[in-house]
Amino acid sequence: MTDKSASFVYVTFIRTTPEKVFEAITKPEIARRYWGHENVSEDWQPGSSWQHVRTDEARTVDLVGEVIESDPPKRLVISWANESQKDDPDQYSRVTFDIEPQGDLVKLTVAHDELQPGSGMLNGISKGWPQVLSSMKSFLETGQGFDL
Repeated sequence: MTDKSASFVYVTFIRTTPEKVFEAITKPEIARRYWGHENVSEDWQPGSSWQHVRTDEARTVDLVGEVIESDPPKRLVISWANESQKDDPDQYSRVTFDIEPQGDLVKLTVAHDELQPGSGMLNGISKGWPQVLSSMKSFLETGQGFDL
């Protein structure tokens, strides 16, 4: 059995609404402005598939998964795997977005778990999530994300 005991958690506070944070994650036209990718799903309902698609002309699908739980605008849980490894169940991890209002701020907690210790995915997301979530915060507060 594959060891999937590793996890990564990132918490940030954003001056916005829970609805805008949820939309920033799930609406392709918003995600592309701070992430350089679009998160695409037919309806973001449990059991639906989702894809993480580059915004360049090639429109390469980098990541895939399934919606596990969706409670807009409070919570979204998805499975997550490299597109090239989508046929191997051991390569899937889980991402949970918890979105909580805190006065005029939103507390966003992203927990990425069920990861293999020492894996390329753990290494990649440990660097990637802080950049992406900082870019999201900047975009939602100022209208300008980072070039990722």
